Amino acid sequence: MCAAVLCLEAITLGLTTPVMITVAGVARPTALVVGIGLCLACLLLSGMLRAEWAYKAGWAVQVAAVALGFVVPMMFVLGLIFAILWGSADHLGRRIERERAAAWAAYEAEQGDQAS
Repeated sequence: MCAAVLCLEAITLGLTTPVMITVAGVARPTALVVGIGLCLACLLLSGMLRAEWAYKAGWAVQVAAVALGFVVPMMFVLGLIFAILWGSADHLGRRIERERAAAWAAYEAEQGDQAS
């Protein structure tokens, strides 16, 4: 779920680039580095979520997306929405993994009891 959130967020962050240039008056090189940089960060992180550090980096992207609201005010809203989606996906994913591990441990214990 976290990878899906990051991929959708990548689209949104990539589309902020022309908005920063045309509406907010940000210099083109700066807008390209920020918008496309965050877009690429989302896409790269979505493939690296097997590592725990990638989740922490995902939170950093969420902070950056909300902070982008200082340049493009609508990003306060969109960044907050994506941060909530990211937090929900992170929380539910960890919960599912805990429950899966507990179920697997119970299954292995049951198999061990039957083998005896």
